Amino acid sequence: MAAATYVIKQFGIVSVGKFFAIFGLVWGFLMGIFVMAGVSGMGAMAGAQSAGVAGGLIALVLMVIIGGIFGFISGAIVALVYNIILGAIGGIEMDLEVKG
Repeated sequence: MAAATYVIKQFGIVSVGKFFAIFGLVWGFLMGIFVMAGVSGMGAMAGAQSAGVAGGLIALVLMVIIGGIFGFISGAIVALVYNIILGAIGGIEMDLEVKG
């Protein structure tokens, strides 16, 4: 098989931001489940079960939204810093093999 060497010169800031946003959404959902359980449990202990469940659902939605927003922002920052560093030291070499 023929192998070719490619160099990654830079990453698209918005593209990497969107990629990280998806991870942030998933992470926010997973963490939101735990927060929702905690808020719902506190509501049940306080004797306000419906308020606890409503608060838990609001917490879940907020965790997903915040996770997506901060995921995008952190991805964009990572790509920006990565591009600045690569401008100073060069690209990352990758050896790719043609499958066939």
